[in-house]
Amino acid sequence: MILFHGFVFFLSLIGCHAIPVERNAECGYGSCNPVKDDMINVHLVPHTHDDVGWLKTVDQYYYGARNIIQNAGVQYVLDSVIQELAGDPSKRFIYVEIAFFARWWREQDESMQTLVKGLVNNGQLEFILGGWCMNDEASTHYNAIIDQHSLGFEFLRQNFGECGRPRIGWQIDPFGHSREQASLFAQFGFDGLYFGRLDYQDKDTRLNQTTMEMIWHGSPDNLGSKADLFTGVLPNLYQPPDGFCFDIFCDDEPIRDDPRLHDYNVDEKVYDFLSAVQDQAKHYKTNHIIMTMGSDFQYQNAHHWYKNMDKLIKYTNMMQTTNNMKVNVLYSTPSCYTYQLNRADKTWPTKKDDFFPYAHRDHSFWSGYFSSRAALKGYERETNTFLQACKQLDALAMLTDMHNNTLNIQVLREAMGVVQHHDGVSGTEKQEVAYDYAMRLANGRTACQKVMNDAFAKLIQKGSEGFMGVAFCDLLNISACEVTQNNKQFVMVVYNPVGHTVSRWLRLPVIGEAYTVMGPDNSPVQTQIVPVTKRTMQIPERNGAIATNELVFKVSIPALGFSTYFIKMSNSKPTKEMQQSRMEKIQGKDFIMKNEHMALTLDGNTGKWKSLKDLHSGIEINVTNDMAVYYGMPGNCSRGDFQPSGAYIFRPNGTAPSGPSSAMLIKGPLVTEVHTSFSSWATLVTRMYTGEPYTEVEWTVGPIPIDDNLGKEVVVRFMTDLKTNSMFYTDANGREIITRKRDYRETWTFNQTEPVAGNYAPVNSRIYIKDDNKGLQFTVLNDRSQGGSSIQDGEVELMVHRRTLYDDCLGVGEPMNETGSDHNGLIIRGKMFVHSGTTDTAAQFHRDFALRQYMAPLPMFAVTDMKYSDYSTYFRTMWSGLKQELPPNVHLLTLEQFGGPPIGPVDTQTYLIRLEHFYEKGEDAELSQPVSVNIQDLFVPFSIVGAEELTLGANLALSDLNRLQWQAKDQYVRDKEDKIYKVEKRVPLSSALDPVMLNPMEIRTLQVTLRGGFPQRKENKFDVFS
Repeated sequence: MILFHGFVFFLSLIGCHAIPVERNAECGYGSCNPVKDDMINVHLVPHTHDDVGWLKTVDQYYYGARNIIQNAGVQYVLDSVIQELAGDPSKRFIYVEIAFFARWWREQDESMQTLVKGLVNNGQLEFILGGWCMNDEASTHYNAIIDQHSLGFEFLRQNFGECGRPRIGWQIDPFGHSREQASLFAQFGFDGLYFGRLDYQDKDTRLNQTTMEMIWHGSPDNLGSKADLFTGVLPNLYQPPDGFCFDIFCDDEPIRDDPRLHDYNVDEKVYDFLSAVQDQAKHYKTNHIIMTMGSDFQYQNAHHWYKNMDKLIKYTNMMQTTNNMKVNVLYSTPSCYTYQLNRADKTWPTKKDDFFPYAHRDHSFWSGYFSSRAALKGYERETNTFLQACKQLDALAMLTDMHNNTLNIQVLREAMGVVQHHDGVSGTEKQEVAYDYAMRLANGRTACQKVMNDAFAKLIQKGSEGFMGVAFCDLLNISACEVTQNNKQFVMVVYNPVGHTVSRWLRLPVIGEAYTVMGPDNSPVQTQIVPVTKRTMQIPERNGAIATNELVFKVSIPALGFSTYFIKMSNSKPTKEMQQSRMEKIQGKDFIMKNEHMALTLDGNTGKWKSLKDLHSGIEINVTNDMAVYYGMPGNCSRGDFQPSGAYIFRPNGTAPSGPSSAMLIKGPLVTEVHTSFSSWATLVTRMYTGEPYTEVEWTVGPIPIDDNLGKEVVVRFMTDLKTNSMFYTDANGREIITRKRDYRETWTFNQTEPVAGNYAPVNSRIYIKDDNKGLQFTVLNDRSQGGSSIQDGEVELMVHRRTLYDDCLGVGEPMNETGSDHNGLIIRGKMFVHSGTTDTAAQFHRDFALRQYMAPLPMFAVTDMKYSDYSTYFRTMWSGLKQELPPNVHLLTLEQFGGPPIGPVDTQTYLIRLEHFYEKGEDAELSQPVSVNIQDLFVPFSIVGAEELTLGANLALSDLNRLQWQAKDQYVRDKEDKIYKVEKRVPLSSALDPVMLNPMEIRTLQVTLRGGFPQRKENKFDVFS
């Protein structure tokens, strides 16, 4: 009876009031099961969490193969759940990962599909989140996040209409949470977000302060309330309460309710359940609580779950009459739960930072995965560029169904969607699964190469002469390419996927000593020959490559277009246009690398940096660089101080900076390089190109030695004399900048147990430090997601490679030990780009350069002996898809043929366009201002005659969006200068004739129709598998 009185007391504290429930809709909030307004309502949410690859591949998980690894078969989950829902209209189930559901759906006959559509239409089966996967939030780029959700949304829209549209984000398993993710969800039109993993200290604070649910300001300085999102932390990760897991693989006792039999336990189970309800309810603000009834790959026998939940609901609710118990249990969904919280008319606390890094206990920070599997992270980022270019070319060439390109593009879309999974690009999967992810990306790229060749066949050729087609070289970063090294004459077509003219330095692997390069207008291009280093020659993945030199030259490509370069081996002696490099061993005297923008002084004994001078301002900073090794902590995981480093966890046990053993200088008219060896397996190349305002740093690490039985985690560091006051800045998924302070958390009093790992943050595209007194900023941009920090004032470090010898006991079951093709240890190569300048001009560099880096031009090659005069007669050598360049602060984020039936009454094939203002408010005096773009006559191949604005996920007309509104404690968001921030009013589009107005950080999504458009594509792209 004490327990029962406790509930009465608690209800008097929270204050209940009537909450009307609308039931006039088939699906959505009107389909929710009824609640009782004067009671605590316990929303049971039946769910399964199905990893799109982790311990098994996505296909193995779907079929239930290799159950010796993990007993998991998603097809059986869906088979079983549908039968249970069909038998009882009160039952509910949510499903999340569309990569799996789409596989299952393709296998069903018409009668089953009709049954499932009925369950969706009456709200019994609800799609939550709706992406192709539940993406990682640390290692993912916003472009890929948007794409993978749009892919899932489009599947749901095509098959289930409005009732299939997700309303809630469900990030229950990712290992920390990004503010940008919340912003994107809000722009998708979501009404709420729920997640499971929260730092243990943060969670304790929130439980004690009843702030487990909040309004998260996803873009407090830019987008304002349109990026606000109601967010809730689930109480038990995403598991059921202790003792109430009723899956066939759980050990908890079922409810035995026949008193004639032995072991009758209804009273005990109900009492235990009410105890769990009371314990949870005291930490939440309303008379509604959510209980997640499911876990990883559960419900393969759904009857086992539902039979016991039916009993739990029945016997607990019976207490309302027999014991005057004020607890009501019901089947529910996160949407229905959110709806009730919204109707409760509460004022909610707020948050405006992120949830990184996550720790589940002391000494256990999940910041290792920020850098795990760096090669896969790099490949995924590069492949994202490939996908964007593929979609753009398909649209610009106006390809039709006869080219089969819808299906070919879909192969890469789905592969990229799968890899965004929180055990995919995160690097926390088993090695075999990592290979599977890479294979899917490779297959998708091959399929998209067909699309690109079809597009170029239309865009390049002037007449009837057929274009010979292009080949791609995926190993240029290790100086390997069959076309360039095996042919004395070839052409290179370079495509630029950015809406601005772009210049870029290219390095082609060759065997000759001199080459002539002629540009699109047949003018000579200056070149430099740089020898392939011994270090590169030793990379085992170069097997069969014969290139001994790299041909270096600069290309210029028009906006959203291509340029063609003509390359031929020459027997001539070096000329002004053809220069060879000079190699010099450093002899102990300091020397300076210099171009028009900067001067870098290097130590003559070590090759390390000493100072960097901005030649425009005349300001010089002291800066040195090195590579360092953190030794991975061993341990058995039995408690926090025995936690080892592994795939998820970064826990260093000391560090060892390496002194350079040798340095080599390579000079030339276009690029000067310093090659520095810190060991036989860790090297840096410092490059300065003519005319560039940055210094390129190429790192090559591996095979990391483990013969001393020590795991190692390698970082590149830059140490400056800037006074940074413990502050540093990192990007959130490639978009907005997050301010970070060492050993500090904004929303709770932080007790630091790991001074290195606990200060690491995900760095998706850039990290920088500032000296506000000097007005200086030191910025490092990277080519893939990594972990990084500023462990000491004035310092920046990024982790580039990891090899650990212990499993960190978090499920993957193996150490982070990539052995490479020769099984001696994987060698990884990547690049960083360093810029030093004034704080008022720094954004102009890092915003523009980050865009050009992640959307880098794509070189393609064709073998031909045609002279320029003949080639240019039959083929275009330069072309732009835009009549005029986009404004310098606008990015064409998406250009593609719309993937399904159009939204609204349109008869012809529609296109999807996303335009993005990629500067933040206040970053630049000019480029942070609102800007407008006229899209009607923007493109060369077509004119736009109609435009419908959509939500960011492209699954709903923006005019039809009606998000739930919430009351927050700080209704007025303040900007960086503590002034009340008001976002510029969005100007709605009335027609394609209207300019598209963009405010800082705003993305606008448009479905457009073309003048004289061609018939809609009829191919069902979801018939293919990635």
